[in-house]
Amino acid sequence: MSTTQSERLRELLEPLVTSQGLDLEEIAVDSVGRKRVLRVVVDSDTGADLDAIADVSRALSAKLDETNAMGDAAYDLEVGTPGAERLLTEHRHFVRATDRLVKFQLTEGGELVARILDVDEDGIDVEVPGVKGRKATSRRLGFPEIAKARVQVEFNRKDDKVKKDMKEEEEA
Repeated sequence: MSTTQSERLRELLEPLVTSQGLDLEEIAVDSVGRKRVLRVVVDSDTGADLDAIADVSRALSAKLDETNAMGDAAYDLEVGTPGAERLLTEHRHFVRATDRLVKFQLTEGGELVARILDVDEDGIDVEVPGVKGRKATSRRLGFPEIAKARVQVEFNRKDDKVKKDMKEEEEA
């Protein structure tokens, strides 16, 4: 049974990423012109700051050099975190997206944009924003009902909790 280069790299690098307190979310080897680029995406429940990214990047680079896993040809190593509009594919992704606005594509067809309130093993509780002065409504989505889910960027979130948190920070 043959494995792809990405799978072999995942087996090699995942324990190292985990030892740094992060999750290995994605790994890909791409060709960009004559160069190869190894892209590694990491995250954690508390997020990954620049220091954590730098630390894991150095550790991965050393491991790759030590094992020659990328071969002799030149490559660039890029280590980062998931983008703002990340695709939610694992249970932990939904947990990390609690309180975030998410666009769901449902298995039965149709779309739903709602805020994740709570996540358990069977599904999620969401709040569907009200339209044209109507109140928001709560809804339960089982994981089998979700075909695809992606976090949405919010620039002007009008939320009492956010305003309250900002006010508390100003007073501190």
